Amino acid sequence: MIVWLASYPKSGNTWIRSLLSAYLYSKDGKFTFKLLEKIQQFPSKQYFEYFTKDFTDIKKISDYWIPSQDKINLINEDVVLLKTHSALCTLEKNQFTNKSNTKAIIYIARDPRNLITSLSNHYSLSLKDSLDFMSNKNKMITPNEHQFGIATVLGDWSEHYKSWKNSNIAPILIIKYEDLLKDTISTFTSVINFLSSFIQIEINKKKIMDVVDNCKFEKLSSMEKKNGFFESVNKNNKKIAFFNLGKENKWQSLLKPEIENKIRKNFEKEMKELGYIK
Repeated sequence: MIVWLASYPKSGNTWIRSLLSAYLYSKDGKFTFKLLEKIQQFPSKQYFEYFTKDFTDIKKISDYWIPSQDKINLINEDVVLLKTHSALCTLEKNQFTNKSNTKAIIYIARDPRNLITSLSNHYSLSLKDSLDFMSNKNKMITPNEHQFGIATVLGDWSEHYKSWKNSNIAPILIIKYEDLLKDTISTFTSVINFLSSFIQIEINKKKIMDVVDNCKFEKLSSMEKKNGFFESVNKNNKKIAFFNLGKENKWQSLLKPEIENKIRKNFEKEMKELGYIK
């Protein structure tokens, strides 16, 4: 069955995926981008090629959400970790996932005031267009926007968060990117402890510390600059840095008051719930 690593784009999913792949799939806690292949993204072409060749029609894609997951679980005896940016939605009576395919969920949330600047960089959008992106209740990622080349349902930031938070299909752990940034060891340990209920994992404090050290933002950024990163977006024949600002991404110094006020207004309830505003 599947353990989902779910998040809105640019919320820290790749960081969690890096930490987990280094902890679960290396002996010494050392990380390479190659390890990310152990935790694939869903939806992506590889899981749908058996069913369809049209990756642009979201209605057609939704027909195969569950069959493709059935197939994944049929050929894997062990628990499978999958990353997703999809909302937990229903389209044309098709559920994105269900109890039969889902073992557990880890949801990574991020303050939308910091997320917006990462979206802006990743998709080469203005801050205004990035705000429109994350406020669009009907937002989808098109194949042209998606490095995995397949249509994906997002919705707006708050609806995306609520879709997973309010699900009752499996146990869920919600973590915040900001907590991961502030205390990586403690937050990552909570993830490992949660997973240990569903996967046979040895809790090794030294390995956790080694993994956290090897997956520091500065090291991931340096690896990308040296070797490139296969998940970075190509814009006008130029790679956009995936690991961009890190700790320097602070909305207080990057956002104009009118943008910050609009974000608060659009997402007030969920931002209060997550402790981002009072």
